Amino acid sequence: MPQTALAPHEPSPERMRRAMSSFASGVTVVAGLDADGPVGFACQSFASVSLTPPLVLFCADHRGRTWPRIRAAGRFSVNILGEQQTELCQRFGSSKGRKFDELAWTTSEWGTPALPDVLCRVHAEVASVHVEGDHDVVIGRVLALETPRTGRPLVFYRGRFGVDGDGVLVPPDLFGWNEHWR
Repeated sequence: MPQTALAPHEPSPERMRRAMSSFASGVTVVAGLDADGPVGFACQSFASVSLTPPLVLFCADHRGRTWPRIRAAGRFSVNILGEQQTELCQRFGSSKGRKFDELAWTTSEWGTPALPDVLCRVHAEVASVHVEGDHDVVIGRVLALETPRTGRPLVFYRGRFGVDGDGVLVPPDLFGWNEHWR
């Protein structure tokens, strides 16, 4: 029997979180490198914008500490995670500070962090930034692409990794910004 749609509601933050969790998304780590070292954050709002010229976008909470450092550096990498990389996502989704500690990462020839064993790396420079609500919409001009391996992507859906309903539940206190994911 088909389910009936619920009546529309005003888009409160809680309702917005709940409704948007219906959209499955891939998981990336956006990373940059400045004079103080590497920085990065887990990001699910990432997309291709244009093939000619090659452009991508991601959204970053402009109240955070990481994005301003990446913006000032001017270049970033988007590391697209594979389905077995939940630990890497948790590492960069946490505000606990162990992001690059004991992680085998390298610096790319474009001066951006390259994380290990990811499906794809996009190396880009900040082309423009648009302030919208509590986030910045960042447009990046793609400098280079790497696809180090093939595999299934890490997917986030309804508060879990995976779409089958039996994926790893993301604890509400795991991510400093988890309120954006649920």
